[in-house]
Amino acid sequence: MEFQNLLLQKEGHIAVITLNRPEVRNALDSKTWAEIRRAARDCRYDQDVRVVIITGAGGKAFASGADIRTLSERETLEVLKSEAQETLNDVENLDKPVIAAIDGFALGGGCELALACDIRIATSSSKLGQPEVNLGIIPGAGGTQRLQRVVGIGKAKELIFTGDIISAREAREIGLVNKVVEQSEDLLPAAKEMANKILGKGPMAVSLAKASINVGANTDIHSGLLFEKLAQTIAFSTEDRIEGTTAFLEKRNPDFKSK
Repeated sequence: MEFQNLLLQKEGHIAVITLNRPEVRNALDSKTWAEIRRAARDCRYDQDVRVVIITGAGGKAFASGADIRTLSERETLEVLKSEAQETLNDVENLDKPVIAAIDGFALGGGCELALACDIRIATSSSKLGQPEVNLGIIPGAGGTQRLQRVVGIGKAKELIFTGDIISAREAREIGLVNKVVEQSEDLLPAAKEMANKILGKGPMAVSLAKASINVGANTDIHSGLLFEKLAQTIAFSTEDRIEGTTAFLEKRNPDFKSK
């Protein structure tokens, strides 16, 4: 599968999607959104891929948001045809963990892309925010919904209403970022370290846990608990569960087969 605006590299069970438009700080235009969606689907159907990392090339931006030139030219009804929300739904609901490795700006759609990921790791020099109101528009790729679920409704309103851009440290304090590393060269190793830790766990269990968390975040607790019970029932039917419990009792590392 060929891409023009991103790179898709696979290393063992880890896929790395790199936004590759450093000349425009990895701005997100319609072609880039479409390519992110294609890459996410490629990872979904590749049985060898068990963890996905999304990052940006160039060291200045994870993704700086929409290309303002295209926004200024966009017609009203074109907004309805945007693939941004659908793309991020695919990322959020990918049946494998997705880690955002953020170096530089993650603004607007870039912040929304990070929010659709399961875990966010950033360098200390990174900046995050939803500054769309400065342009007379609102976050339109899920930011009004996902940001409040991650940082709470009050903080989400503050960030969206003011358009404030915050540091990685503050993002960590409010729960927007899971981990901060000091240097750019530490970012991908930290993301891969996290990925490898996840790879040591039961892949079916991780997938079912992700689905349960996502359902619970978007419904009432009773529906979430019912889904959790059904997911646990499925987990108990897998070969991975037998291998995991057997390995524990035999005091050895499990050899999960994702079955």
